[in-house]
Amino acid sequence: MEYTVQKLGQLAGVSTRTLRYYDEIGILKPARINSSGYRIYGQQEVDRLQQILFYKELGVGLEQIKDILCDPAFDASAALQTHYNELLDRKKQLETLIANVEKTIAAQKGEVIMSDQEKFEGFKKQMIEENEKKYGKEIREKYGDATVEKSNNIVKNMTKEQHEAITRLSEEVNETLRLAMQVGDPAGELAQKAADLHKQWISFYWGHYSKEAHMGLAQMYVDDERFTAYYDKVQPGAALFLRDAIAVYTGMKA
Repeated sequence: MEYTVQKLGQLAGVSTRTLRYYDEIGILKPARINSSGYRIYGQQEVDRLQQILFYKELGVGLEQIKDILCDPAFDASAALQTHYNELLDRKKQLETLIANVEKTIAAQKGEVIMSDQEKFEGFKKQMIEENEKKYGKEIREKYGDATVEKSNNIVKNMTKEQHEAITRLSEEVNETLRLAMQVGDPAGELAQKAADLHKQWISFYWGHYSKEAHMGLAQMYVDDERFTAYYDKVQPGAALFLRDAIAVYTGMKA
């Protein structure tokens, strides 16, 4: 089968404008241009569009998708298996949240009694699973399975009050870091306050504190682009600035 840009858009549920944009950036080129000047897409392009939409659904950006699909080592079958596994993980997360909502509704009707801890079970489980998926491999290799499992258990047993407190603390870390960057001195008062708040934040999840582990984590923020992206949402360069501030705070070299 061959499709014009309009027919492919209708088939895939995307706009013709989107398909033209994909052509412009080189992520999805038509198989050919016919004598009337219309873009024509074949089976290979249909399959590629399916992969693009799979990755988009999983939250991957277009530039990264393009890099993945244009890699000579790209394996479509292996990618589909990865998509499948990702969707199964998402399904489990949704099932947990659905069960939590159903029980909450029943509790509001007086049909069951639901503890405050149970009300947050779904969210805590989702948090653990997402962290494992994004960072689990690196964290386990660096700090060991026992440390990660201890942290996960802390999250599982977190009370509503603890969850609210640690969320506020996380927000305070980011806001203080943003203000410290305006001053621009990693050894300054605000930067050191940010480092201390960060120490409190990780100490909650780890259940202990060591300068070496703190500095190691700060270095990972710089070395791993996923961690870098998280802090650079505060302000570009935030991960590096925080690493330097923690180096001063711990008295260890960056």
